[in-house]
Amino acid sequence: MDEMQKAVLEYVENEYLEDDDEELEVDTPLISGGIVDSFSMVSLKRFLENKYNISIPDEKATPEAFDSVNNICELVKEFI
Repeated sequence: MDEMQKAVLEYVENEYLEDDDEELEVDTPLISGGIVDSFSMVSLKRFLENKYNISIPDEKATPEAFDSVNNICELVKEFI
């Protein structure tokens, strides 16, 4: 797991998981799994933009792009 994956995973765990026993992996479904909703996706997008000093166009911020840590990291890498 690289540093970006760790940072995104940690953010999602801290912000969106209510049950500390729940384990997330880099390929865990976040949106389709009910962990991240559309409102949370906006705050996650803002976190990524601030952390990596990038701008993610709204049309790229799709539920599919935010459905796993791996997908999120691939999206971010497009704009670094």
